[in-house]
Amino acid sequence: MLRLMLALFLSASAFAADTEDDASLTMDPLPAAAFAASQQTAAPLLDTHPNPRHYGAPWVLVGVRSQTLRRYDGWGLLQREYQVSTARNGVGEVSGSYQTPRGWHRVCERIGAGVEANTIIFRRKVTPWKYTSELHAQYPNKDWILTRILWLCGEEPGKNQGGEVDSYNRAIYIHGAGDHVPWGTPSSLGCVRMKNPDVIELFDTTDNGIDVLIDENA
Repeated sequence: MLRLMLALFLSASAFAADTEDDASLTMDPLPAAAFAASQQTAAPLLDTHPNPRHYGAPWVLVGVRSQTLRRYDGWGLLQREYQVSTARNGVGEVSGSYQTPRGWHRVCERIGAGVEANTIIFRRKVTPWKYTSELHAQYPNKDWILTRILWLCGEEPGKNQGGEVDSYNRAIYIHGAGDHVPWGTPSSLGCVRMKNPDVIELFDTTDNGIDVLIDENA
């Protein structure tokens, strides 16, 4: 807010200096600053959460405790919050644990652009088949990967990058899932599951490389 007041003050001062020969156009900078202050008093401050890793860049926060995914813009303003489902085995980074890895990641690959909702993606290949409740009833233990994949790369060596803790090699995704998923409850095999309309929106409103923080306490 102080930056806004200063900007208004300086811009008003500059305008006044440029037009000092024309008294009818001269603007007093003090009322401009007072106006900015009054507007801030009249309206509450917006709650912002700037990207702690790359300030000014949009980012995504996956909250394991809250079972939510939040998308923030470059100002740190919350754009959308989605209900998700992380791993039923909790959090962890070791290959074969079927746990959701913690820490900083980025989206390094994206699969499924433009395909219809409920399209089955098998071994990272888009198939011509669609998920249905009947199909799930036939294969109730299948971890269906549907609609879109945002493939995560770990950004913290030794924690979620490299060796037995590499999120990319573990094939940790943010991906669409079927209606059978108990949203808001951990149930996946390590990935972050999203409702199909939600993962389409996330896919369409983010770029490759966006920062993703998976926080077990958020």
